[in-house]
Amino acid sequence: MSVSSPSLTGRSRPLAPLVLLLGSSLCIWLVWSGQTLAFLFAALFTMLLAGFPVAIALGGSSLLFVYVTGQVPDFVVAHRMINGIDSFPLLAIPFFILAGVLMNGAGITHRLFNFANALLGWMRGGLGHVNIGASIIFSGMSGAAVADAGGLGTIEIKAMRERGYEPEFAVGITAASSTIGPIIPPSLPLVIYGVMASASIGQLFVAGLIPGLIMAVTLMVMVGWIARRRGYARDTQFNLRRLWSTFTRAFLSLMTPVIIVGGILSSAFTPTEAAIAAVVYALFLGLIVYRSLPLRRLVRLSMETIETTAVILLVVAAASIFSWILISNQFTSHFAAVLTGYTDNPFVILLLMTLIMLVVGCFMETIAAITILVPVLLPVAMEIGVDPVHFGIIMVLNLMIGLLTPPVGMVLYVLSRVSGEPFERCLRGTVPFLVPLVISLLLVTFVPALSMWLPSLIYR
Repeated sequence: MSVSSPSLTGRSRPLAPLVLLLGSSLCIWLVWSGQTLAFLFAALFTMLLAGFPVAIALGGSSLLFVYVTGQVPDFVVAHRMINGIDSFPLLAIPFFILAGVLMNGAGITHRLFNFANALLGWMRGGLGHVNIGASIIFSGMSGAAVADAGGLGTIEIKAMRERGYEPEFAVGITAASSTIGPIIPPSLPLVIYGVMASASIGQLFVAGLIPGLIMAVTLMVMVGWIARRRGYARDTQFNLRRLWSTFTRAFLSLMTPVIIVGGILSSAFTPTEAAIAAVVYALFLGLIVYRSLPLRRLVRLSMETIETTAVILLVVAAASIFSWILISNQFTSHFAAVLTGYTDNPFVILLLMTLIMLVVGCFMETIAAITILVPVLLPVAMEIGVDPVHFGIIMVLNLMIGLLTPPVGMVLYVLSRVSGEPFERCLRGTVPFLVPLVISLLLVTFVPALSMWLPSLIYR
């Protein structure tokens, strides 16, 4: 399952010509009136609303800004884009993606689901809890919400339908639980944030553990409440022998997050090296131990990884030039002055930034949003005393909620395709689970210890 999405590749829109006409008129007026930064944003959103791919919209609006203002030669755009992806930590991205698709391709997700079912299926609304438990386990292997939704989602939704769960409930909990993946390490969005913010990726990974578990607990409370209201029964009886049997079959798969997280915490290797180790281990399981990964499928999965990596890095490269323009034109300073001028209360400022990130997450793909928001919001956060590691968890959690909301709603589009349910029905089933996710977000945002306790304990 590739982690590409409609928001990355662009979608055709029937109103695109009208949007381009109105947007172009606005852009011309902004240039004529000398409002060049406003022109930059107008050009960006015109392209996005017209259905341009995110990378083209970011790079195209930046190039137009350079042409209009004449501040720098146009070759600087290419130079800054290359510098934007010239980073060793970014090598973790293709390897974590490959590790996730190899786990899916080798059928390891079935073993994980069976173990989670034996562990949690005895609870009321059992498969809803199993859904969450499987996402916690798989999050230690993939680091991408869409990989979770596309890989585990197929198994989970089918099993829940067969047990008589409503399709909306099955899709909703699958969508919500998939957002745990990028919070619990490893995490592709946290790698991007760490590179953009010059923050320790190891500390970011550790900081995500407790918030990820909080998300899981709040989701399980919601599942339990819904199960009681709708009369969902327990799907299985707790059986120690069955639990042990599924555990032994899944044991080698369960060692993947132990290798990744344990290796990073013990300083045995860096996050990038951990990604490589995850790929080697996934190949070992798929080719040698389980023998469930034919060479032909391996080639196809490798090509999927190359395609997805290219799309993601193109977005990062294009967003890096956009961010550089904002910084060089002191937009971040002006934005900080506006926020701090409005109020000097750190809690209010943090709440305002949270609202901004939630709104941006509804309209923009996660990686592009991170590369644009970090240079704008991080200086403000640091000015009011928020640790960059803590702010990274806040930002990623905000943007994960955006994956469940239109118009982008990447996870919902994937699950709509996987389940065969209309997008609107998938959205309706997801709405109740936004409540525990928002509660988790507020807890993590305003109780820094939830994110910072483990990093301070391990990296002191």
